[in-house]
Amino acid sequence: MNEIIDEQEIEQIVKTIVADYASGKAIDEIDIYNKPDKAEVRELVHNLFQIVFPGYFRDKAYKIYNPKHNFAVLIEDIFYHLNKQVYLALDFCKMRGVYTDDERAVESYRICKEFFAKLPLVRKYVDTDLQAALDGDPAAGCYEEIILSYPGLMASTINRIAHELYKLNVPVLPRLMTEYAHSETGIDIHPGATIGKYFFIDHGTGVVIGETAVIGENVKIYQGVTIGALSTRGGQKLSGVKRHPTIEDNVTIYAGASVLGGETVIGKNAVIGGNAFITSSIPADTRVSIKNQELEYKTGGKARRTEEVHQSEEWYYVI
Repeated sequence: MNEIIDEQEIEQIVKTIVADYASGKAIDEIDIYNKPDKAEVRELVHNLFQIVFPGYFRDKAYKIYNPKHNFAVLIEDIFYHLNKQVYLALDFCKMRGVYTDDERAVESYRICKEFFAKLPLVRKYVDTDLQAALDGDPAAGCYEEIILSYPGLMASTINRIAHELYKLNVPVLPRLMTEYAHSETGIDIHPGATIGKYFFIDHGTGVVIGETAVIGENVKIYQGVTIGALSTRGGQKLSGVKRHPTIEDNVTIYAGASVLGGETVIGKNAVIGGNAFITSSIPADTRVSIKNQELEYKTGGKARRTEEVHQSEEWYYVI
């Protein structure tokens, strides 16, 4: 095989591609050592889970008899690596302006201190999510099962961690965290979404929650639910504008429903039925369903009978 390789041709191919890197494309960035590292951010998420759920996730690298000593080492290690990634992110994205190296060092340290001060609050909210999962799912056997295996709790926990960094205006890192959750669970929650206590995502696959969504307490949603924007055609002109709905307390949204629009408010205690498409506000204490879906039965390619499916009479707000 080596006999047919022309070294000069290979060299020319390399020169052509490297020369193209100087053409000014947005995808061109040669300095690979001064950027946030996706693999290290994922490792940070794993390690932060050890803080949020002490005793459930462990690092085999540490062999320490006293668990408190283990956590002390772990917390300092996470602080160090998060500080490093925040430092890199502050230069990676110019959303916050341009910093000198010393200014970045001071700012990244300040951000990490504020973030770690918020971890007890994160844990408080995650604890309520765990309780909501146990209360809301008859298939849940125990807390341990939910913590170790439920994708909804994994996604919401990562979101709560990333949301604190998002509120501190850290570029890139919060999104890397939530997109890691997305890749692992199929649940896509933007780190900007504000989510109240006792939040439960059942099953979870295909759930999408947008950046400016506001979700109250005791909200339960099922797989395939979208809490999204009506349109994103405005592109960057819509940045900072509330584009996603507000879901008030004690709302349940069933599988496949879409709730869209920044002015859309789902009132307290509302229930949104499966596959509903909502683009305007729903009053409190309202149940919403799709009326009279038609089922057709065929045998041997011929229609045998048609049956209309009527929802229960308690569903009194029809779209």
